[in-house]
Amino acid sequence: MNKTVLIVDDSDFVVQMIRFTLEQEGYTTLAGIDGKDALKHFDGQHIDLVITDLNMPNMDGLDLINSIRLQAAYHHIPIVLFDSHNTNDADYLKRSGATALLSKDLVSEQLVSTVKQMIG
Repeated sequence: MNKTVLIVDDSDFVVQMIRFTLEQEGYTTLAGIDGKDALKHFDGQHIDLVITDLNMPNMDGLDLINSIRLQAAYHHIPIVLFDSHNTNDADYLKRSGATALLSKDLVSEQLVSTVKQMIG
């Protein structure tokens, strides 16, 4: 069974880039244009990993992470938070509720290895 990754970003270009990269590696992808839109996927369907942008309209990445962490069925799902100001700060990572931080500048270089490390 393919692993399913939910990609959440308000930039269609970023979503398509990540989607293309992951699907080439055999992953199934879902997408949301912001945190609020992404929540529709948390309806009981299986999701192995979430990759979310930090800054988005309607609901940002931190609010999305908090909403996911409040749902028992998805509480332990790995979440990668990425933005253009990533500092890989351990305290920030812990406060955010994310499993990993990834700089948007390095997404194309580190995306596949990060996903494989987290969910295989």
